Formats: sequence, C-alpha cells, structure tokens
Amino acid sequence: MKRRMLLVTIAMLLCTTPVLADVVDDIEEGQSMTHEELVEKALAESGTFVVYGNTSRITTAAEEFCAIYDIPMESNNLKDQEIYTKLRNESGSSAADMVMIQDGAQLTDAIDEGLVINFVPAAVRDVLEESDQEPALVHQYINKLFIYNNQGDAPLAIRNVWELTAADMKGNVIFKNPEGEKVNMNFLIMCTKPEWADALAEAYKDWSGSDIDLGSYENAGYKWVAEFLENVTFGKSDTSIAEELSQPTAAGKIGLFVLSKLRSSSVLAENLTVAQYDATEEGYRVEPFSGFMYPMYAVVNTKASRPYTAMLFVEYLMTREGFDPWGKSIGAYSPNPDFEVNEGDLTIDVWKENLVMEDAEYILDSFEVEDFILQHCQN
Repeated sequence: MKRRMLLVTIAMLLCTTPVLADVVDDIEEGQSMTHEELVEKALAESGTFVVYGNTSRITTAAEEFCAIYDIPMESNNLKDQEIYTKLRNESGSSAADMVMIQDGAQLTDAIDEGLVINFVPAAVRDVLEESDQEPALVHQYINKLFIYNNQGDAPLAIRNVWELTAADMKGNVIFKNPEGEKVNMNFLIMCTKPEWADALAEAYKDWSGSDIDLGSYENAGYKWVAEFLENVTFGKSDTSIAEELSQPTAAGKIGLFVLSKLRSSSVLAENLTVAQYDATEEGYRVEPFSGFMYPMYAVVNTKASRPYTAMLFVEYLMTREGFDPWGKSIGAYSPNPDFEVNEGDLTIDVWKENLVMEDAEYILDSFEVEDFILQHCQN
C-alpha cells in the first residue's frame, strides 16, 4: 500500500516541472540507499542547506548535523502557515530543502499539491509502525494536556472532562483560541468523531448519573465542545497560559497546553499538576481523555536544491542523537519503540491510551465542524 501511494504521488509530481521531477527521482532513489550512499550523495551537493521548522529546536538539530559533515546551513523557525506560504512561493537556493511541520490535514493537502514529498529512511522503515510512515514520516508526537493549578484548599483534580462544562467553571478554563491555533481546532474537531462522541456520551452519564440529552446537537462531541468553549477564557499562547496558571493567584483554574511548557524557566511548575500524571499515580482515569496528542512530521521540499542532504538530515533526525534536542525534556515522544522516555514521564503507549489522537482524514472531511466551532468561539 505504501509503495503504491508513493508511486502515485511520484507520477503526479513528474507531470509538473522538470526541477520537481528531478527532486522526486532523487527521493525515489534515496528510499533504498544506505547511510553511506546518502552521505556520498549529500557531500557531492553544493550550496547552503536550508531547513524550515515550527519548533525552535530544529536549529539545534540542524547545527549539530551540519557540524558532522561540514555543511553550510540556514535554519528558520516559522509558524505552519508561514511555512506553507514559503513552500508555494520560494524556489531556487532560497527555498527550504527539508521541512518539519505539524497538522496532518494540511500536510496531506501539501503532499497532494506537490509541495513536499515523504521520505522514510531505510534504517527505520522496519522499526516504525506503518501509521507513522504515512501520509508522512512522524518524527515525534506532542501532547497537549489538561494541567491545573494545585494551590488553594481544593485543587481542581478533574476526573471527567464534563466537569469543565459546569457553570462554576466559567472563566476558569484557559485555552488558546482555535481560530488562530490549528492544533486546538483539530483537537475540538476530533471530539466530534463518532468514537470520541460515544465516549463523551458515556462519560456524561458517569458524571451526571443520567443519559445525555443532545437537544439540537448532532452528537455528544458537539455538545461538549460548545459547553467547553462557553466556559473558556482564551489565552495568547501556550507559554502565557502556562505562566498565568502557575501563579499562586490562579487557584481553581485549569488549562489545556503542551506539556513541554513546564520546562520553561518562566513557569512555576511546582504549582501545576498534570491531570494524567495524577490519574496514573492514583489509579484512576480521566474520562474519557486527558488531552490531545498530535504528530510532528519531517518531509522534503520538492523544490530542494540539496535533496540528498535533506534525506540524510531526515535519517539523522530519526536517530537517538538527532532526536535528543526534543527528547531530552518532557513533551516530545519518538515513534521509535526502542527510545526510552525521560524519568518520571509516561510512555507513548500510555499517552495514546488516554489522549485524543489526531486523525488527518477525519479533520480533512470536517469543514462543517470547524464552522460550528468558530461560531461558538464568538460567544
């Protein structure tokens, strides 16, 4: 299946410009190359190796990689939409060679459009799950979790997400506006997927003691999203949310933000409790989920001027050394089952069992859900 999908994508790209065709041919060749062969081809290329990523740690990884092979490099930390704009408009030596990006739905469109192409190094092809190789290679998973302020007499140790819809929670739930935060939008969209809607309906009964009354809502996911947003105060960024929630004055408040923010020196991490950590330690489950998990992908630009260097860098990123800029702290998880997590953290299997997982295909087909969410963001 993967081979057939790759060939279809390649056939489509070969019908575009000769430059793209050359890059696609190179990547097809690179799929079966050994590490030594990739190194030889990469070192035969010239010019600056250009990397785009929506994570600041891509610069560290690129610098360490380029130091090994004495390759000139330029790294750019950009927002997703900026990256897609550049992929469409830039060409020649200024264009990115390799891209690290999130949001599987937008990335699927970008692959179909011919902006980027998937490359899976031979070294990891038999190690990773097939789902971590399509539509593009997953470099890491990131978790965005319910985390609450543990100060005061009655910290908000939630056991059911319907608690966040209660009247007394209005203004006490902090979340970045999904209108400007695609990850948050994707999380809310996923809550309406039938399997999660059914789980939310069961969780509602556990919380209230009675069956859910959907009224005009299509399923329990829509109802939860609408009532959750009714109580939310929108924060400017995950960093500012973590900073605000960690203050002693934020007792009784809870947020949904990436776990990695707890490593920031501006966040008083001792004043925060991760709901899933507490649940695991005490032996209960946050029903039906304790947050959201989504992939970060590594792909090659079809306009790359150094395609073999891009492939070699992707291979490097999938090694322990290449993953270290992310893996040395909490909040990033390699799909490679041989990699261990940090002491005190939970394994990726535990996270997957307790978090809503991004489904790019469902998100792509859910424009009406996005409209529903945006309407409720205006309330």
